[in-house]
Amino acid sequence: MSPPRLLTLLPKRLNLSLLATAALLLILVVVNQPLQTGSAPQGIVSFQMAATADQSMAILRSWRQEGVVWAQVSLWLDFLFVPAYLFTLIFLTNHLTRDRPGVRERNVARWVKALFVTAGAGDLAENILLLNNMDPPTDMVSLSATVCALVKFTGLMLGGAGLVIIRAARRHPLAHE
Repeated sequence: MSPPRLLTLLPKRLNLSLLATAALLLILVVVNQPLQTGSAPQGIVSFQMAATADQSMAILRSWRQEGVVWAQVSLWLDFLFVPAYLFTLIFLTNHLTRDRPGVRERNVARWVKALFVTAGAGDLAENILLLNNMDPPTDMVSLSATVCALVKFTGLMLGGAGLVIIRAARRHPLAHE
């Protein structure tokens, strides 16, 4: 099935949120390129997972001043990316459950949405912590940012697994409108 045909099968607001999320993700990937160094092989993700002030400082030093500016740009852009991916995931959950009237399916969908919202909240908290952990980094803020990143990744992974369960449990395929 071609991508244009696929887009006609999805609700308009899901399509719009998918496009916004994809555009912001592409921008974030480009911004992350200069942040990939020996101390930060995954760029900003390495900084998110630096649980100590020493690790954070090593990453900041490897970025130099220009890289720190790119890291700040990445974190500020992420404040736009979070609601974009959050709306996309909630709209996708609604789309996958629209023909699932069962109580179990609705409960799973509520849990999936709660996991996505928790991931988004963790991502926002992590961004705030990381922006405040650049001059100078501290162990407490570094560890807190890492915990928030783990909450984010866990919420996204479990929520994604919930979407797979919702989709796999479908007795009948989605009706094509």
